[in-house]
Amino acid sequence: MLPNVATMAGSRSLAATQGSARERGGRSTGKAAGAIRGGGAVQDPVVTTAAMNSNLGGLAGRPANSQANPFESALYGAGPGLIRSGLGAYSEKFLGSSSEFMQTNITQYLSNPQYYFQVNSQYVRNKLKVILFPFLHRGHWTRITEPVGGRLSYKPPIQDINAPDLYIPLMAFGTYVAVAGYALGVLGRFTPEALTLQFSKGLLGWFLQVILIRVLLYMLGSGEAPLLDIVAYAGYGFAGTSLAMLARIFWSMSYYFIVPWFSICTGVFLVKTMKRVLLGALRSYERHPSRNHYFLLFLAVVQFPMLFWLGNISG
Repeated sequence: MLPNVATMAGSRSLAATQGSARERGGRSTGKAAGAIRGGGAVQDPVVTTAAMNSNLGGLAGRPANSQANPFESALYGAGPGLIRSGLGAYSEKFLGSSSEFMQTNITQYLSNPQYYFQVNSQYVRNKLKVILFPFLHRGHWTRITEPVGGRLSYKPPIQDINAPDLYIPLMAFGTYVAVAGYALGVLGRFTPEALTLQFSKGLLGWFLQVILIRVLLYMLGSGEAPLLDIVAYAGYGFAGTSLAMLARIFWSMSYYFIVPWFSICTGVFLVKTMKRVLLGALRSYERHPSRNHYFLLFLAVVQFPMLFWLGNISG
């Protein structure tokens, strides 16, 4: 009985000792946790070092004897400004020169498109008389100038019968296509393809006339004529061609009498226009009069096959 009692007493004392040890460990753990929650002094050394480096702007890792480069700060502040000012000045100069170049070339070769549509009914009637019956024109063939902005400029068509316009050529070309479509219908050959072919033929003939006049002017020594002037002069031939095609609908043989007449009239109109308007101030025209006369005569003769080809209705 006595050994059993001693054994039981030892077991109880061992259990009490373990319980007190666990209680002390729990209290110490709770104190440590409270210190961490309350901002105590228990901190990780690695975290502390990183925080110090961050607070010092990352300078803790740099050597103590490092010196700042004076040129680095100067280039950093002034470099972008110099580059921006240089690029700004260059772009302004480039855009300014490009704008001046475009304005000069547009004025020289294309002129102002609105200028060619300043017409009225009186101008259209008088201009058609000059185109279809140039022999009856008793006035001069030179264009009228006026001072504008300190320099001479040509008056618009509404004030000058000799000024070129684009209203009559465009209306004549539209009439040409409409008469061709009506003639194809009368002949029983109207199809969209046939009308498109006639339209394309008209555009091609107009383009060929522009090229012909341009080349002749270049050979005569004039390369500064505005392009829209040449386009207008080349399109006046559709007025006589449209009338000849319309007369052919009512009497087929009349076509072979009217087309030659309008070919002569168109040729005379172009020759007088090129000679007096575009070539009046050229010295080369005075140095080589016979050669220039042959060129102008060639321009007049070409109107015969050109107008016959344009007036021929295909379909």
